[in-house]
Amino acid sequence: MSAVRRAGCMLPAAFLLLAAAAPAHATGYRYWSFWERSSDRWTYATQGPSTARPGDGAVEGFRFAVSADSADASRPRGPADFGTICAGKPATSGTKRVAVVLDFGTPADAPSGETPPARRTACARIPADATAADALAAVAPPLRYDANALLCAIAGYPQKGCGEQVSGSAGKKAPAEDKKSGSDSGPSLGLPVGAGVVAVLAGAAVWQYRRRRDDSA
Repeated sequence: MSAVRRAGCMLPAAFLLLAAAAPAHATGYRYWSFWERSSDRWTYATQGPSTARPGDGAVEGFRFAVSADSADASRPRGPADFGTICAGKPATSGTKRVAVVLDFGTPADAPSGETPPARRTACARIPADATAADALAAVAPPLRYDANALLCAIAGYPQKGCGEQVSGSAGKKAPAEDKKSGSDSGPSLGLPVGAGVVAVLAGAAVWQYRRRRDDSA
């Protein structure tokens, strides 16, 4: 059995171990989530902005918040109508228009010493084969990513931090508009699980290296 297959078999048990090892006081993770608008509702994107390729007329949303788990992710707030956001930008050959909704979250979601900018929208005109990340880069620079390609900051916010674990009362959702309605779909896998996958694969690589070293001794 290959090392990759062994790592895959280890995932379920490792997730349980990681969940059990998490601090009891932890309330969630602070990060940007990526959403797609369809039929007047927000749906948590099933792929990252660097691989998603929206069509002309698409509405993409980004929300900064503290989420307790994958099902708790906060959707972008406020109006998100393509016709309004991209008014005055007619379709042109070889390009597409993507409406981008940027919700920087609440003061409770903000890292210490930072204040979230006001929510805003923008219309990106990008090449026909461009990604959602290209649309975001066109209307909200500077972007900041970490070594694992996790989106850390949009339009320079926040200035520091990236998907860090948050404890205590940070990120509590008070406004009713922050709550997801029954018509909105949350993610099946969130940041905590993603972090677990990285940890498991790293552990499997170390295990395989040690096994090869012992066999050659």
